[in-house]
Amino acid sequence: MSKIKCIVIEDEPLAAKVLTDYISQVPFLELQQVFKDALLASEFLSAQHTDLMFLDIHLPKLKGMAFLKTLVDPPAVIVTTAYHQYAVEGFNLNVTDYLLKPFEFERFLTAVNKVRAEQKKAVVEERDFIFVSVQKRRVRIPFSEILYVESQREYIRIVTTKQEYISKMGTSEIEELLPARTFKRVHRSFIVSVNKIESYTAEEILMHGTSIPIGRGYKDVIDEL
Repeated sequence: MSKIKCIVIEDEPLAAKVLTDYISQVPFLELQQVFKDALLASEFLSAQHTDLMFLDIHLPKLKGMAFLKTLVDPPAVIVTTAYHQYAVEGFNLNVTDYLLKPFEFERFLTAVNKVRAEQKKAVVEERDFIFVSVQKRRVRIPFSEILYVESQREYIRIVTTKQEYISKMGTSEIEELLPARTFKRVHRSFIVSVNKIESYTAEEILMHGTSIPIGRGYKDVIDEL
């Protein structure tokens, strides 16, 4: 996955330095520019693409929240401020996270990992296939053909409408790569395609003549079908 391009909008030099230092320590972040006020950032955004903004609230000329409301198609936003009372307004504007100053690197990393997870999910939702390693080859498997995925220790078995594939990866790893709206984990060892379920009870799912067990901790998943 390509790097996440980001800008910092912060009028306090020390706070801006903390952010730039933190950004430099994260391999998947790429800092494009630092702005002292929102109007300068607005000019940049009209001409350049960015994936993420670190936005202070108390800025000169135009406040952070007011600036955010002016953007038609804003990038991901992480608010950085010393004032907690703006948190509700921030989340109403769909900010990814809200960092209260002063914040440690660990808290910063949690916030940017949220952005990264959302971007990965967006990429998965856009495409209709996955590439997996099968013996030394990368094999393309359309989501529409997958019936279920079964964990086999350090390997997984992907069963499709056409054939089966064995790949060396974890169940949690492939779960992240499958669209969450159509693939559900129903057991510690099984992920199923909701569209391929023929029938189910409280204990098992039937698909293409195969019975898939439902784990005790996954009953709520079935209730939502």
